[in-house]
Amino acid sequence: MTATQPSAPAQLGLVAQLSRFVAVGVLSALVDFGVYHALLSLGTYVHVAKGISFILGTTTAYLLNRRFTFGESKGGSARFAGFLLLYGTTFAINIGMNALMLVVLPEIPLRVSIAWVIAQGTATIINFVMLRLVVFRS
Repeated sequence: MTATQPSAPAQLGLVAQLSRFVAVGVLSALVDFGVYHALLSLGTYVHVAKGISFILGTTTAYLLNRRFTFGESKGGSARFAGFLLLYGTTFAINIGMNALMLVVLPEIPLRVSIAWVIAQGTATIINFVMLRLVVFRS
């Protein structure tokens, strides 16, 4: 490398990536959760509200994770295609898990929020593993 070539950023280790992923996830989850409940309060059909909130939360997560967790400044078409495939899959899993939990959970206080947390947790685990191993190949 010469003095005029910038060095590539150092890859973060698993613990650092996981820590950043969790921090980004909390922020993205707040976006998702807030939009979900705002749409529900406006009378939006529950599955439509979940879909919209998931897309907004996921977009937030992808953009922040790409830059701060996995150190990528540019997307690229193959990387974006991987993102679309992964998040399309986790979108279906998230919506399906939310719907399942709304059916199986008893009528208790915070039932809708508990269903959201279970669906979000399931999708989050899948997302971290697949982002790290496939989309951003650490």
